[in-house]
Amino acid sequence: MEELVINSTQFERNDWIPDCCASYGEDKSPELHVEGIPTGTVTLAIVMDDLDHPIQPGFNHWVAWNIPPVHVIPGGLPKGAVVEEPIHMEQGIAYGKHCYRGPKPPFNWNHRYKITIYALSKNLQLNSETRRDELYEAIGDSILAKGELIGKYQRKHRRHK
Repeated sequence: MEELVINSTQFERNDWIPDCCASYGEDKSPELHVEGIPTGTVTLAIVMDDLDHPIQPGFNHWVAWNIPPVHVIPGGLPKGAVVEEPIHMEQGIAYGKHCYRGPKPPFNWNHRYKITIYALSKNLQLNSETRRDELYEAIGDSILAKGELIGKYQRKHRRHK
């Protein structure tokens, strides 16, 4: 499997996620840059998980699929089961219903958040109630490449952008 390189204009790899991308702030999805999309990629899928959730490690914050294989996924994507502008995508059920929900760790705990992007060889036929595990099942063996971007968030370290 090939590897995608994922970067964001809002934060560096393993660095602090700013308020604009957190639930304590504006709660806007970050702009994501995707390098290394292999030939044959039909669509992209995104999963974002809280790696340090105290009760449910891997708590899911975002699940989206059928994104065209573009090198820039715009930030601030709207809510909705099907989004057409500024880019087509379908969103399922995660921490938020049909939307990105940014970091929101309780108290002043430091949590790490992992955004994984998958390059797939097919479009996915999923309904709007799809959750992460159902997405993984539907993806099956269609993964051509994947990449990860990890950022951290702690309320007392919030940044304003």
